[in-house]
Parts: sequence; structure tokens; C-alpha cells
Amino acid sequence: MTAGGAAGRNGAPHQVDLLTVGESMVSLRSAGPLANGGTLNMQVAGAESNVAIGVVRLGHSSAWVGSIGADPHGEFIVKQLRGEGVRLHHTVHPERSTGVMFLEQRTADLSRAFYYRAGSAGATVSRDQVAAALDGGARILHLTGITPALSPEARDAVEYAAERASAGGTVVSLDVNYRSKLWSRDQARAVLAPLARHATIVIASDDELDLVAPPRDGNVAAGQPAGEACAAAMLLDAGVREVVVKRGAAGAAVYTADGCLEAPAIAVTCVDTIGAGDAFTAGYLSALLDGEDVAGRLKLGVLAGAFAVSTRGDWEGLPRPDELALLDQAPGSTQR
Repeated sequence: MTAGGAAGRNGAPHQVDLLTVGESMVSLRSAGPLANGGTLNMQVAGAESNVAIGVVRLGHSSAWVGSIGADPHGEFIVKQLRGEGVRLHHTVHPERSTGVMFLEQRTADLSRAFYYRAGSAGATVSRDQVAAALDGGARILHLTGITPALSPEARDAVEYAAERASAGGTVVSLDVNYRSKLWSRDQARAVLAPLARHATIVIASDDELDLVAPPRDGNVAAGQPAGEACAAAMLLDAGVREVVVKRGAAGAAVYTADGCLEAPAIAVTCVDTIGAGDAFTAGYLSALLDGEDVAGRLKLGVLAGAFAVSTRGDWEGLPRPDELALLDQAPGSTQR
């Protein structure tokens, strides 16, 4: 495999504000049912690179660790990420292909994804790649529950990254991002619950919390997930500093030792929900980098999510600082 990376003038990598690890794919989008044929629009897709782009758009530096195939799809990903200002620590696998997904707009309110990523180059991301990237330093390490589902090698890379960053005092952000097409809930829970113990910030939708905070014996019936507040409390007890819950159209909430802070979503015309959660995460972490308090982080997360759902594409509509006022009509968050 060949390798690429971001380095300073002396050959050592620069510290970045946010470092993330994962698989980026080519997304081929159809405006209607795929079975009908028609024009496909090619874009870059990947939860981790979406966040990396969002953070750069909001004025910070980011780097992505991953692997691509020696093919045009991989070249496209590299050009797009570099064009957005994301620094790359990537390898090019000579024998495996870059992952591809097809996305169809089946109805006005429903889109469907079809993945062709099994055995892809992205699944070969390794501990050595992560180690080299971490050597340069990062203020935040952002991980998702997608990457460890790709392969044993990718799982080892993520676990190593979380353990090393946590031990070194780096803020570790873990977005659960459960994908049922990659693994079962039981398989995910067995990996992600231990991983969450290294996290400073856990981000999840309300139906994903039980994957990182399994119910304690006697709390709820066996096999049933704990409620949102209960799961958040268990994560806080385990050492997580902030539990961020994405509620979609209902907004978001953040649980800390001081209680729960909630914010409603901003009312916009929704045209595409793909990437909305990643936009929220990018906004939340960018505000953290800016030194904002929890309320400020929550506000920017909700605002970035509003831009995402009201524009088409995984990341194309993510805002820059001078654009935030276009939608900044969010009411204040509420404490309870």
C-alpha cells in the first residue's frame, strides 16, 4: 500500500483541532427510483469525513485517517476532501476497491441506500495509520460506531485510538451511528459499550443509547433498553463528561453532571436528512473548540443540522461562520 499524509515543513505532522478515523465512499445519488435509470450525481459520503468537513467550514482544522482504493473513486475522494481543506492521513490499497453506495430518492420523504463496501479498501484502516496521525496531536479525536464494524483491523484501530487519546488527555468524541447493515445490535453493544468508557463525549440518537450504556441488572426487563435519562446517567457514572442525544425533528439534549439541557430544532423546509446528524456533531464540536459552554455547543449543533436538512447532499450545504445568521433564529435552550 502507498501512503499519504499531512506534514509540516520539518516533516512532522501539524497538530489539528479534530482528528477522525473512518471510511469515505463514493455516493451515487438518483433523483428517483434507481430501477428507472437516469442520471446519477457522484458525491463523497462518510460520517467521519462529513464531520471533518463541517469543522473546517466553521473555521477549525481537521484531519481524516482512512484507506482508499487505487481507483478513480479514491482519487475523487482525495480531491474533494483536500479541496475542503481536510488534511489526509490515508493509504491507497492496490488490490481493494473504494467503497460505493447508491442512494435513491424513492419518495419525497424517503431515501434508500444500497451499499457496496464489503471487502473495501476502507476496511483496512490500521493501528499504524492511527498511531502516525496521533503523533501529530489533536485537540479532539472523533470516532463513530461505523468504523469498528467494518473489519477486525478497523476495530483494532479504533480501540487503539480511543485508548491512546484518552490516556493522553485528548477529548474523545464517540458518535454511536449504528448501522444495522453492518452488524447486529448485540454485536455492536459488545464493542461499543467498552469503547464508550474511553469517551469524553458520547453522541447518540435516543434509540442508540442502550448500545453504549446497557441496562444494569434490575433496572429494566432483560433485553430492554434503558430510558434516555437512565442511560445517560449510567454513562456519566462511568466517566463520560457529556451525553449528547440527537432527537431529529425534536431537537437535541445534552446530559452533564449539572443536569439536562434541551434545545428544539429550527423550523426549516426539509429536503434531505442525509448527513444531518453529522452536521449537528460538527457544529457541537466546533463550538467546543471555540470555548462555548454546553448551551452554545447545543445551539451551534442544532443550527448546523438545520443547514444540512434544508440543502441537498451529505455535507455540501454545511455552513461557514458568516452564513450562520441566515438561519440563526433558534430559541434558547432549556434546563431541567
